[in-house]
Amino acid sequence: MFKTIPDTMKGFGTLSKAAKESPAIGVKEKEFVALGIAVAVRCEPCIAFHVEALMKAGATREELGDVLAMCIQMGGGPAVMYAGKALECWDQLSAA
Repeated sequence: MFKTIPDTMKGFGTLSKAAKESPAIGVKEKEFVALGIAVAVRCEPCIAFHVEALMKAGATREELGDVLAMCIQMGGGPAVMYAGKALECWDQLSAA
């Protein structure tokens, strides 16, 4: 993507960096928000990216479960399916 649309990708990178630098909430909390959105919009690559980021940020499987429960509560049946994908990703990365 960077070769095809470098200005857009550079802008996206700048936006991502700025959003993550705000000190109001921590990195882990921001990644949980991002994961919740990834589940809601059904983006499997996004789910994997943010689950891995959460693991690096020190999140626990129990915390992940609580966030996924909220995703399901807000998103219904489709969220159940994608929350399962997030747990599966966590378990695969934990086993590696």
